[in-house]
Amino acid sequence: MSAREPVLNPIPIKSLRPTQMTVGFREVAEKRRQWREQSDEKGSEFLGRHMVPVVVGPKGHPYVIDHHHLCRALMAEGVADILVNVMADLRALKKPEFWIYLDNRDWCHLYDSEGQRRDFADVPSSLAGMTDDPYRSLAGELRRAGGFAKDITPFSEFIWADFLRRRVKLKLVEGNFSAALTQALQLAKDEAAAYLPGWCGPNPIV
Repeated sequence: MSAREPVLNPIPIKSLRPTQMTVGFREVAEKRRQWREQSDEKGSEFLGRHMVPVVVGPKGHPYVIDHHHLCRALMAEGVADILVNVMADLRALKKPEFWIYLDNRDWCHLYDSEGQRRDFADVPSSLAGMTDDPYRSLAGELRRAGGFAKDITPFSEFIWADFLRRRVKLKLVEGNFSAALTQALQLAKDEAAAYLPGWCGPNPIV
């Protein structure tokens, strides 16, 4: 199987394995809401347009390298199968070298819900095992609100989530999300955020 070869036969969504530890549960809930608004016909069309990028890992397991929130949402909505796009066949690798390869390619995100880097072994073996990172949800909503632009940098929303984690209190994020978003929008325009991917704050006058 060559890299970037579409698998036209759907595979069970529950067979997908994650390459990150967390998702934003609010993000997942929003994608579930959007899915419910699709008619059966539009839903099938949507699934046909959204193939999930995976790598084939040890023992032939498919590992998701993007669209974790979508996969988690579709699984929760009872979608049984999904189309995938195989980016690399790495089944010949042992687990340690498999994860090191993914890490070097920016195909995995080894950080927990507190922004701390963890060991490869701590990545859950199923989509259902991923835990909630409220700051990932805040970063996603911040981007949709225009706080920063979509960027090709791998895991850009997680980079923003870590920036926000250090500046917005968790109690506010969990207790008053709209107020947390207002604070995040202010922080996103500060020059302290200028190094972040997709920053679109004001340029200083020279």
